[in-house]
Amino acid sequence: MDPAARPYRSVLYIPGSRERAMEKARGLAVDAIIFDLEDAVAIEEKANARKLLAETLAAGGFGTRAQIVRLNGMETAWGPEDLAAIMEVGPQAVLLPKVETAGQVEAVAAQLDAHPACGETEIWAMMETPVGILNALTIAATPRMTGFVMGTNDLAKDLGCRYRPDRLPLQTALQTCLLAARACGLVCIDGVYNAFKDEDGLRAECEQGRDLGMDGKTLIHPAQLAIANEVFAPTEDEIDLARRQITAFEEAEAKGLGVAVVDGKIVENLHIVTAKATLAKAAAMNALD
Repeated sequence: MDPAARPYRSVLYIPGSRERAMEKARGLAVDAIIFDLEDAVAIEEKANARKLLAETLAAGGFGTRAQIVRLNGMETAWGPEDLAAIMEVGPQAVLLPKVETAGQVEAVAAQLDAHPACGETEIWAMMETPVGILNALTIAATPRMTGFVMGTNDLAKDLGCRYRPDRLPLQTALQTCLLAARACGLVCIDGVYNAFKDEDGLRAECEQGRDLGMDGKTLIHPAQLAIANEVFAPTEDEIDLARRQITAFEEAEAKGLGVAVVDGKIVENLHIVTAKATLAKAAAMNALD
């Protein structure tokens, strides 16, 4: 699948130490998996998780699901060993926690460049600290960087902000990272919703992220998959409108006109770009589903 068209509606965290969970993930309706070696793995399990995950990725079986490995930070005792072990299997992507500078990404990119198995390995960044948010554009422009993941829990902790359903205290950070991601052609994935049994709350937060322009939602439980997949997919009405806009605009162009009218609204070339992107996204999601 073309990476540029790949959907990231649902991005599920799975601990790299849980063999059964990783096995189950092979059959889940999820667009991408973050295999976590960082927060979800206890210190005493770090070495075992690293080995288990490398073996799991080498075995494959995850189909078209994107596979991203969240490493421990390179400044920790475990990060360099995580990277060394995972590079051996040529991962699709590695996710670096608490990225604050372009230099952190460049150092990992240099190691990937030097490893023969990692020619196409992408780098993603957890955007979860005030410094990282303020440096979002320079981080987005670094080598191999293809995606941002919003770490809203850590960010809220550092900001000292209160929880609000509308996430008003986090809007500046969310939009800053989204702007940087779009400026550099990156994917941008919204943060987790902690109350995994609260379907209404999850839906509302997914809808907010979608309306902001996020590509999808990071999730902490398989029960959250269906809502994220639904909310971040184009609706039938949006698909129908996109098709009608393209048809009307092509007919207008054939008559030497630069604009068309659909449902009483002007349709220009910029609307056609959006309409074609909507249809491409729908096609890619149908291919995965």
